[in-house]
Amino acid sequence: MTAALLTPDEMGQADRLTIEGGLPGLDLMERAGSAVAGMAANHAPAGGRIHILCGPGNNGGDGFVAARLLAEQGYDVRVDLLKSPSGLKGDAAAAFAAMTLPFEILTSGDQLIGHMADRFTGADVIIDALFGAGLDRPLSGPAAELVEAVNGSNAAIIAVDLPSGINGATGEIMGSAIKAHATVTFFLKKPGHLLFPGRGLCGSITVAQIGIETDVLDKIGPAAFENTPDLWLASWPRPAVEGHKYSKGHAVVFSGPMARTGAARLSAMAALRTGAGLVTLASPPDAMMVNASHLTAVMLKKVSGPEAIPEFLSDPRLNAVLIGPGYGIGEDTQAAVEAIIATGRSLVLDADALTSFSKNPQKLFDLIKENASSAILTPHDGEFQHLFPDLTGLDKLARAREAARRSGAILILKGPDTVIAAPDGRAAINCNAPPFLATAGSGDVLAGIGVGLLAQGVPAFEAACQAVWLHGEAGRTAGPGLIAEDLPAALREPLRHLWTSLA
Repeated sequence: MTAALLTPDEMGQADRLTIEGGLPGLDLMERAGSAVAGMAANHAPAGGRIHILCGPGNNGGDGFVAARLLAEQGYDVRVDLLKSPSGLKGDAAAAFAAMTLPFEILTSGDQLIGHMADRFTGADVIIDALFGAGLDRPLSGPAAELVEAVNGSNAAIIAVDLPSGINGATGEIMGSAIKAHATVTFFLKKPGHLLFPGRGLCGSITVAQIGIETDVLDKIGPAAFENTPDLWLASWPRPAVEGHKYSKGHAVVFSGPMARTGAARLSAMAALRTGAGLVTLASPPDAMMVNASHLTAVMLKKVSGPEAIPEFLSDPRLNAVLIGPGYGIGEDTQAAVEAIIATGRSLVLDADALTSFSKNPQKLFDLIKENASSAILTPHDGEFQHLFPDLTGLDKLARAREAARRSGAILILKGPDTVIAAPDGRAAINCNAPPFLATAGSGDVLAGIGVGLLAQGVPAFEAACQAVWLHGEAGRTAGPGLIAEDLPAALREPLRHLWTSLA
């Protein structure tokens, strides 16, 4: 199984390569239409009414195949064309000719014919085979009116490939969009299936295999992936039977002052739970007592400000560092980050460590590049806007990639559809995070998981992907009502799952 995601253009290339390899395009369409028909049958009663809305391209061709197959199975099939069939070409025209069912054309010029809301009364299922991922401009006019009528119906809506109106590369809504109950796509998912708002309009997603072999990916070279273990399991740290705590790395988490120590402790516990052999909490003098009263397995070390960091990190066994959670914002934090980066340690910069550079983010980026540090940055949208104000108009995937390139770091752009991006253009989109993770301290745990993996020698991009996935799984394990303190312990279940999969 591959975790690759294909843009609409890359999917078109996969189709072309497959057809050039000897599998006719009409066969691909036949298999796609069959998968759509199967999904529609699962949502309709025997003999139920199914409306199929067909557009002018291959998406419509898939709809024609589904219409023929469903009619053969005894369903009451109504076929509607957005435009005259005289404009159909290639495989879509052939599929239309083979359908031989009555149909109606919904438009005359630039107007819809009839009252669309009434048209769908009594429909059990509506199949959206209008545009799919091939849409290259915002929906307007009759198409947009039709979408609104479909969304206002009481039928189960099945989208072919992608709900019409969703950009397959970005997940953005192009004018208006179908809200589907289920989506059937082919070969591999697209970024638009995983990125919001598109992800929220797809319903359940089924990926149908229609005869395209994965070897086409060698020529396509996709750079976007779904963040699943298939992407990074080969880099997962495997503890050796003969290993010991010193062979599993030593992570350092910097604590803030006495009144802001909790965030760093959450991070430290997460780093330890994730498998770092040792974790030390570097504490300012005034916070030693409060930190000591809460720590057991995590070690504690007094570090008196940025000037003490070089000597503290002169021990080469301290191989991965996290700073930011609860540390405080200002020049002292900048100085601490500069001192840490100068040591060349693998590091995670989170929260206050990022905000402290909001007035001069280029200074941070230059430090990372000059010292060749293996760095992970973990901004949420607000922090991202401070560091990269000129990128906020881009779609999420594009802005994460450009931010990673500009900063020289791995970028975790957090949210319900977290994107992990590398400076070389690789990107992964996460989709396992439950809404329960939107709680204070959750991001501190994520940062701690990341530094724990870096301490074990996991490359930064893979460590970031693993951390985000584990964080999501821990949230799912802890379930509704979770608070951040629940998450380190909840990591045990997904960690056990990974260990079992490697056994």
